[in-house]
Amino acid sequence: MSNKRMANKLLLLDDVDGLGRKGDIVSVRPGHARNLLLPKKFATIATKQALRMQTRLQEERAQQAIVDKKEADEAAARIQDQTLSTIVKIDHEGHMYGSVTTLDIVHLIQDQLGVAIERRNVLLPHAIKETGVHTIKLRLKESVPASFTLKVIPEEAKKKEEG
Repeated sequence: MSNKRMANKLLLLDDVDGLGRKGDIVSVRPGHARNLLLPKKFATIATKQALRMQTRLQEERAQQAIVDKKEADEAAARIQDQTLSTIVKIDHEGHMYGSVTTLDIVHLIQDQLGVAIERRNVLLPHAIKETGVHTIKLRLKESVPASFTLKVIPEEAKKKEEG
């Protein structure tokens, strides 16, 4: 078996969270390379030929970073210090049915502010399981920070306001 010891030096063809950016040379465990990075074309084995691509990939990444930073700054300006609200169902003791998850927050931002973000941009350590006011932190592309206020309102309170 000639491939018994797979090369663990890879050239990233795309940004990989927690590993590196397009054009970086990284060292990874063989299983990670074999099972994820190589089959999904996120990386290639760092051969002499691949290393010749490195400069071009890094230039492309730098150009993309400029575009991503501009878009992230614009999105952060639209999100920062906004107050969004969501209505949740609660039981007779005031406990929420279910929770508000990162995916719910992504949809709220899309629906109420018209800004598209991804789940990984929402820095939420765990799902929100209590009504009230919560500060939600975001990390957009190129590590641009943003935050907003989320009001989790019980359904009954909303009915009382309307009635």
